[in-house]
Amino acid sequence: MFSRAATRMVKTASVPLKMSSRTYATAPTGGSNNTAVLAAAAAAIGAGTYYAFSSSAVSKTAKDAETKIGEVTSAAKEAVKEAFSGGSQGFVPLSVESVNTLSHNTKIVRFKLPDADQTSGMHAASALLTRFIPEGEEKSVIRPYTPVSDDDAKGFLDLLVKRYEGGKMSSHIHNLAPGDKLDIKGPIPKYPWSANKHEQIALIAGGTGITPMYQLIKGVLHNAGVDKTKITLVYGNIAEEDILLHKELRELENTYPQRFRSFFVLEKPPAEWQGSKGYVTKELLKQVLPEPKAENFKVFVCGPPGLMKAISGPKNSPSDQGELAGLLQELGYTKEQVLKF
Repeated sequence: MFSRAATRMVKTASVPLKMSSRTYATAPTGGSNNTAVLAAAAAAIGAGTYYAFSSSAVSKTAKDAETKIGEVTSAAKEAVKEAFSGGSQGFVPLSVESVNTLSHNTKIVRFKLPDADQTSGMHAASALLTRFIPEGEEKSVIRPYTPVSDDDAKGFLDLLVKRYEGGKMSSHIHNLAPGDKLDIKGPIPKYPWSANKHEQIALIAGGTGITPMYQLIKGVLHNAGVDKTKITLVYGNIAEEDILLHKELRELENTYPQRFRSFFVLEKPPAEWQGSKGYVTKELLKQVLPEPKAENFKVFVCGPPGLMKAISGPKNSPSDQGELAGLLQELGYTKEQVLKF
């Protein structure tokens, strides 16, 4: 799903770094160079209604029974909302509400949830599955995505989709128009996050690998009153226009300078670029990441196959992380310290 060019972000950096390596800002600054469902609900309604009419010990009068039915109906409505996010209930066809074109190959597609008051049930760190059957074929195409909308957004979810050459799902989603539908299932748990689970986390991403990182960043920072985890992001791309969620990431860094630092790396930067130039390298990671001996620390990696191979080694399957390899292994990090999205 990644372009061939994106897989090259792992060679030698062309210029030395000019940023503080392992420290966070102590005060806010300006710009920074650190830089099935309904069936389950129906069953709940049926079971609850039977209880309301048959339990004479609780409801001896018609009025009491009526009250109980109202309570059950309310509970059943909540069951519908929760069932959508149950993960095991199957795919739900969601309609496209709007399409926002960001660039020649990137769009944000908004999908309407079944209920205007419903949330997607997504959480850090989780993904969803998309499914469609190409015309003239019998086999479904299924691909994972991580929404970029807030987890508590009501009535919709947003997918940021970059179209890749030969990418069946990305091309299909790019061709969707308002009113069209796509089968979606979720959430699919990736890493169960809880406040202060780690003192520090490092996120290494390339291309659209930023979406699960963005979900995790927001999950931590938006819980600022409770979660004190510090975050370091290293995000590599080809050119400046390829940086997804650039504005949003900058705003988060400026809002939470004591807890979030971002380092953007461009293979082909513009002349005025002040961030890192070249590729994600061992030298960069050694400078900006906590040391391997740091306690209660986790590294998350997500990106094109070339980046994964060079940084951490590939993941064998959704259930098999594979052995740790690449730059992180060379720097002394352990398999237990690294998670490959």
